[in-house]
Amino acid sequence: MSSSVPQSQVAIFAAGCFWGVEHVFLTQWPIKDDKGILKTAVGYTGGRADVSDPTYRQVCSGDTNHAEALRIEFDPNKVTYAELVEYFYRTHDPTTLNSQGPDRGTQYRSAIFFNTPEQEAVARRVTEEVQTKHFTPKGQKIATTIEAAGPWYDAEEYHQEYLFKNPSGYQCPTHKLHW
Repeated sequence: MSSSVPQSQVAIFAAGCFWGVEHVFLTQWPIKDDKGILKTAVGYTGGRADVSDPTYRQVCSGDTNHAEALRIEFDPNKVTYAELVEYFYRTHDPTTLNSQGPDRGTQYRSAIFFNTPEQEAVARRVTEEVQTKHFTPKGQKIATTIEAAGPWYDAEEYHQEYLFKNPSGYQCPTHKLHW
């Protein structure tokens, strides 16, 4: 009798400054609690194809078009991709184009980077549900893009779990539970 090991999956979200995005996800699903998130990394994705392995300074310039993003490795038997997508929408303002709170630029855009056709379908379905339930009644429209995942580049080490290492560090005011 063999026991099957769950196959992990990867979710990638951009929702403004990646410090706060990582912090809100790991506060909800601490790795040590074994609730489904297995590993996270902050980094850069969705940028120009001619720019590989960008630095924080390059991304902040806005010239590379990379987004600051969070890569989550998760166990789909403990937390579903749909739950992660819905939580992503709960924890930032998806109605602003290329900004979160005071942070402005394409690096702070709201985006879901899907890895499989199934993830794309779930992201589109959940987006539609969240739009109908939470934003249409307020007369707002979700500006989040849903894009195929491309190359991923980990951010410099000092950015990883930044707000856990620096509890008084900057956190975008939109990174909180909105409902």
